[in-house]
Amino acid sequence: MSEQNTTAAAEFNATTELSIKDANKVAAGALIGTALEWYDFFLFSAAAALIFNVQYFTNENATAAALASFATFGVGLAARPIGGLVFGRMGDKLGRRRVLLITIIGIGVVTGLIGLLPTYAAIGFAAPALLVLLRILQGLFVGGEWSGAMTLVVENAPLHLRARYAAIPQIGSPIGTILSSGGFFIMTLVFSQDNFNSFGWRIPFLIALPLLIVAVYLRSRLEESPVFRQLEESGEVEKSPISTTLRDSWKQVIVGMAAALLGVGGFYLVTAFCVWYGVNILGYDDSLLLLGSMVAAFVEIFVLIWGGALGAKYGASKVVLWGGVASALVSVPAFLLFVTGQPVLIILAMTLAVGTLSLPYAASGTVMTGLFPANTRYTGVGMSQNAAGMLSGFIPLLATGFIASAGDHWWPAAAMLAFLSLFTAFAGIIAPKLSVDLPGFKH
Repeated sequence: MSEQNTTAAAEFNATTELSIKDANKVAAGALIGTALEWYDFFLFSAAAALIFNVQYFTNENATAAALASFATFGVGLAARPIGGLVFGRMGDKLGRRRVLLITIIGIGVVTGLIGLLPTYAAIGFAAPALLVLLRILQGLFVGGEWSGAMTLVVENAPLHLRARYAAIPQIGSPIGTILSSGGFFIMTLVFSQDNFNSFGWRIPFLIALPLLIVAVYLRSRLEESPVFRQLEESGEVEKSPISTTLRDSWKQVIVGMAAALLGVGGFYLVTAFCVWYGVNILGYDDSLLLLGSMVAAFVEIFVLIWGGALGAKYGASKVVLWGGVASALVSVPAFLLFVTGQPVLIILAMTLAVGTLSLPYAASGTVMTGLFPANTRYTGVGMSQNAAGMLSGFIPLLATGFIASAGDHWWPAAAMLAFLSLFTAFAGIIAPKLSVDLPGFKH
């Protein structure tokens, strides 16, 4: 029997008696953590569009300042693959639960420190340098967080319901968006523009510290994955998960990255970039675009739940395929609505774009976890997701450059969204052929 078949048999044995009650408990605990993770991460996304280009990067050219700000945003995502390797290796050797406690603490502390960081006017070039350093640290911890949460949830769910439960940690993304955009939105209402730029923007970052206490408490009560315990008992824990994944599963890493790319990169394009484009090029009010982000994120929650149900019924790869096609079809109409200048249509545009790209995002976790055997799953999922995250981090930067070269016209951004959508759809075609064969698990 091959090593992959051996680990698949161990995984099947470990999941045969899993209960819905236990799966719900683990999914809820993971959701709280991923919500905090994305809250912290999306705070930086919104701040890169609204604050950092003014407070930390000084340039008479607004586009150049935005490019520097979005580059800092991208640097954090570039650090994610390293974090995915470090924490993925730990998760496959030491267990999922312990690593998830480390990553959530790191994310929360770094976010609080960003809220305390002096500006360029106060300490000069040290300000953007420290901002970049903190962003890198944040990216390292995020690199091990999502993949661990997804792996833990999937391995605690009955095989035939994995797609449904794998969509639950994804809901942390829109919740984090609502909280982060909502935090900035409230600050823009409470404070004048000068006070918001001076200190009001710091408050949402500092709120991460008390939220961290709640997340750590809930995470500490989670049980270890029964699949990992089974691997320990049978002596199947992988000693070299990184080299094994690169040797045996490099194709799966590429396909997993493609499956995740639209959900991450497309989301940054519709939120972070569109907020900057709307405020700085189209002259929209920043509170309108923050409201649009919140409405889109609220709708996304229900789309993710629906996508998880579709994945459990028809197979996750089919949801990735047809969700990607749907996103490509709405890319141009969404941007046509966005540039109308009508508040209702602007919000509708952001909601339409985010809603369609959320369908493949709902199923991407199921696809990725299905691509890798249990003994290298944390590492493999981390490589895939963080490769997508690294590429996605530079999408607002690329979109800003393409838009500038096209005379500030919107069409390059719509073309980017369509390309990302079709690239992810193609992954839905290939993924079933490369996935681990588990009875009762629909690919």
